[in-house]
Amino acid sequence: MLTLLIALGSLVGYLVAYHTYGKWLNRKIFGLDPVADVPSHQLRDDIDFVPTQKNVIFGHHFTSIAGTGPIVGPAIAVFWGWLPALLWVFLGSIFVGAVHDFGSLVISLRNRGQTVGEVAGRLISPRARLLFLLVLFAALTVVLAVFGLVIALIFKNYPQSVLSTWIVIPLAVIMGVWAYRFNGNLVVPSLISLVILYGAVYVGAYYWPISLDPESVNPIVFWTLILFVYCYLASVLPVWLLLQPRDFINSQQLVLALVLLVVGVFVAAGTGQANMAESAPMIASELPPGTPPIFPFLFITIACGACSGFHCLVSSGTTSKQVDKETDSQYVGYGAMLLEGGLAVLVILACSAGVGMGKIEYAATSDPLIQEATLSTTLTGEAAWKSHYFSESVKTYSDFELANMVGAFVEGGANFLYQIGIPLKFGIGLIAVLVACFAATTLDTATRLQRYVIQEIGETLRIPALDNRFIATGLAVFLACSMAMLPVAQGQPYGTGGLILWPLFGATNQLLAGLAFMVIVIYLWRRNKPIWFAAIPMVFMLIMPAYALCWNMFNSQAGWFWPLQEMVNGGAAWEWNNKHLLFFIGMLTLALQIWMVIEGVIVLRKTRGLLEEPLPPLPVSSPVSAGGSD
Repeated sequence: MLTLLIALGSLVGYLVAYHTYGKWLNRKIFGLDPVADVPSHQLRDDIDFVPTQKNVIFGHHFTSIAGTGPIVGPAIAVFWGWLPALLWVFLGSIFVGAVHDFGSLVISLRNRGQTVGEVAGRLISPRARLLFLLVLFAALTVVLAVFGLVIALIFKNYPQSVLSTWIVIPLAVIMGVWAYRFNGNLVVPSLISLVILYGAVYVGAYYWPISLDPESVNPIVFWTLILFVYCYLASVLPVWLLLQPRDFINSQQLVLALVLLVVGVFVAAGTGQANMAESAPMIASELPPGTPPIFPFLFITIACGACSGFHCLVSSGTTSKQVDKETDSQYVGYGAMLLEGGLAVLVILACSAGVGMGKIEYAATSDPLIQEATLSTTLTGEAAWKSHYFSESVKTYSDFELANMVGAFVEGGANFLYQIGIPLKFGIGLIAVLVACFAATTLDTATRLQRYVIQEIGETLRIPALDNRFIATGLAVFLACSMAMLPVAQGQPYGTGGLILWPLFGATNQLLAGLAFMVIVIYLWRRNKPIWFAAIPMVFMLIMPAYALCWNMFNSQAGWFWPLQEMVNGGAAWEWNNKHLLFFIGMLTLALQIWMVIEGVIVLRKTRGLLEEPLPPLPVSSPVSAGGSD
């Protein structure tokens, strides 16, 4: 019953929030205008700036911001207990994350689709522009390296997902040509594509899982290289040819998967199979040694499901260049974040009640019909949950593996689908493909965003070569791929570098959210608008990640600083290791944040009611005459 109440309460809460708080932001704070000139029309080039129907851009935006973030974060955080994770996801997505995404989108719309980094240069100072761009560059490099690893791990651990994930690409290209060249509607082709996609899931699950022999080729390295080649192509191609239609297919896949999961949750909860109270602890009392404190690390571990700095890059980097009119912003910016919060709630349910429903094993036979007929449950309730999160191999917090946390959602979600008659093997394939497709969407969107950032850095530093989209994309892919290829430690295989960066990902990402909130606050401050609703989460999102970074760098048990101190004190001979890398990147990130905050405080003291300089007029040859920045 508790599981059912949580699912229903979250759904109702998000609907109420959209039609009350979201509408208040729309009308009273930002004053969205349906006839205002927007970048997709001002600067239309049919490559990056493309007016798009709000349902299509919603699909692109949602799948881009979601990725595996609302899956991996909650899957890790529930080991502190499901209640803290649930509260942060629900309240954070409504009052923090959705405000952050919505505000970033509106500000970019009113500044010709500029990223938050560019807007910061005019709202705060030219120095702030370069500082923000450097933070964006560092954050996106980490995102690309981490998500490349996540997808490679999914392909390695769930070979049944490979065929379906790649088959979406040619389907999306066909849809893009159909919609753009022949002015065709995407609804029917996308439904046909979805049927083909699920057919490929069935083929991959039962007949043709694509796996690589680890003795002849490192699967992580192989898939990572292939993924970054794909990212390069996806970033330089027009958005209508691949990104938009592919994301539209993925959004429909998500809607269907969410409906199936919700129905599975209701059936499992109604029949007593899923019980949060018995499956996992509300607040965990026993944790592995070395576990960081829940405060502030809960707010760093769960990012995309509650608030994520990466979202401001999507809102201001790609989405603002495609929104057809200002009034679509609430639906796209605020609504997509609430849907992502709903996905994170389902992940928490799957990783606690779903896993606690039992580990269902196949009989030792290759015949799928016999397998389905001889399912057996080995563990149920909290015992099943503990066996996954606290197995014999998990002696310390550092033993938690990224792949296992993703596996918790795949396994728990498949258990829910099994309750409504979907065979377990097929259900595992469905959830694995869902995760892989989402991660791929984030990966190629982040590549395009990094291209924009590199081009803006080139413009700021007056390096003309970086303005070329092919060169900028190549540099983005090369740096991210090189970092992803690093071995975790000496003697370890290549292709696991994302694991080195994982501790930095959460803090860097959330610091970016705090800085984006600062831009929103200053934008409203200059216009004599209320700022309290953004200032409170701004302070929270600046303090929490900074606290987490400092704890990671200087805690006495495993801080990144201590190997350096031992070296200075005449300890072991100097040897570059992962902690040195993390320490220096962490210090650089923290220094950039402090500098940005100082710049912001200086501006706040003297700009109340004082508008920034307007953007220069657009060239006469532009399709539409210029408009100001608001």
